[in-house]
Amino acid sequence: MQKLIITAALTGAEVTREQQPALPITPEEIADAAHACAQAGAAIVHVHARLPDATPTQDKEVYRQIIAEVNKRCNVIVQVSTGGAVGMTAQERLAPVTLKPEMATLSMGTVNFGGDVFMNHPTEMEVFAAAMRDHGVKPELEIFDSGMLTTVHRWLKKGLLSGPQHFDFVLGIPGGMAGTPEALMYLRSQLPAGATWTVAGIGPAQLPLGTLAILLGGHVRVGFEDNVYYRKGELASSNAQLVARMARISRELDRDVATPDEARALLGL
Repeated sequence: MQKLIITAALTGAEVTREQQPALPITPEEIADAAHACAQAGAAIVHVHARLPDATPTQDKEVYRQIIAEVNKRCNVIVQVSTGGAVGMTAQERLAPVTLKPEMATLSMGTVNFGGDVFMNHPTEMEVFAAAMRDHGVKPELEIFDSGMLTTVHRWLKKGLLSGPQHFDFVLGIPGGMAGTPEALMYLRSQLPAGATWTVAGIGPAQLPLGTLAILLGGHVRVGFEDNVYYRKGELASSNAQLVARMARISRELDRDVATPDEARALLGL
């Protein structure tokens, strides 16, 4: 079985300091959190940028600062978000890809997102995919429901994606697929040959789905973007605390945890 790649989703676009006092916001805070997560076992950090007042932003200059600060501290893979925040234009969301980060997310369809709608027009999705290809950025294909995985298969036939693909199954968003083992098992059964995959369980789904992914040979995403609690009623003290738990569980199950360079090799970066 491959070594486990742990992704730490540090900040997100929706979580507030009121919900999680330890939420990193500034480039320096995000980089410090990335370093702590790398020490705890993370190979990838998934990054959303914020302005000083905590407003979500896709300003590439803020992302440039974050990437530079992370690189000063550790060797972790920086994966930028092109999801941004609900309501941002496609042009805004795509901006950090021009910095040529190692990885970026590519959402494979539109989904109801709580009380909002996360729009991904097919034409804009193709523009995102082409930009990542032109800038040498590895896409992580974000799957919120099974129809998005069907779209990937259609794109592969059209030659819009090249392999091997890496997926992130985001399960438990209100409006998307449920955060259940059955949902994860179905999506896993529909993967293209040779693909790698990660699961991001939202809220209380994070721990059980992460553990299941370890057993099934997949990879795991944890962090404040998806879940601010360590256990019910107990806020996590840091993103690194959530990373350390998954690393500990994986080692208890005799599956080693990948370093950033080992993750680069596994993902073909």
